[in-house]
Amino acid sequence: MRRARIAVLVSGGGTNLQALIDAQAKGVIHSGELSLVISNCEGAYALTRAENAGIPTLTLTKKALGGQTPFEAAIIKALDEYQIDLIVLAGFLSILTEDFTARYPRRIINIHPSLIPAFCGKGYYGLRVHEAALERGVKLTGATVHFVNEIPDGGEIILQQAVAVQAGDTPEVLQRRVMEEAEWSLLPRATEIVCQEICEQK
Repeated sequence: MRRARIAVLVSGGGTNLQALIDAQAKGVIHSGELSLVISNCEGAYALTRAENAGIPTLTLTKKALGGQTPFEAAIIKALDEYQIDLIVLAGFLSILTEDFTARYPRRIINIHPSLIPAFCGKGYYGLRVHEAALERGVKLTGATVHFVNEIPDGGEIILQQAVAVQAGDTPEVLQRRVMEEAEWSLLPRATEIVCQEICEQK
């Protein structure tokens, strides 16, 4: 049975991409294969991680392509060329339109650094999520992997993992703990679950 072909969309350092690369090497992800990494930011370190792992890369920016519509069209073209089955958003800081997400029902997943429905939706990304959690005074936070639809962070939840908030946490410290204790294990596990479903449908 052919493994599901995975494209990972990134914007920055690529720590979640590295978790996927490591998980594939260890056999945690065995129903899918990392086949393409697309960055919407020139020089993102995630591209170096992909190249070091022998994964093809592309850089596609809205500025260079002339806006959201040609940007998404270029992504779709690349996904078609590489015969991609699953799209993983791993720190991808660009909201995709409904026209795009509707093309790939249950074929796009995202990792979000909170326990959805807390601290999610438009404007909640990166450190902002952890700042909001600390301002609210919650004792538990965590991460969520969910399917992507037209509503930011609004798709069906696949997996969640709770992480304790500790006294004296800064947003940066909390962000690191959520990555280490939740994101880096959760995203590979969810990716494998969805790849298994895709393979069963073939």
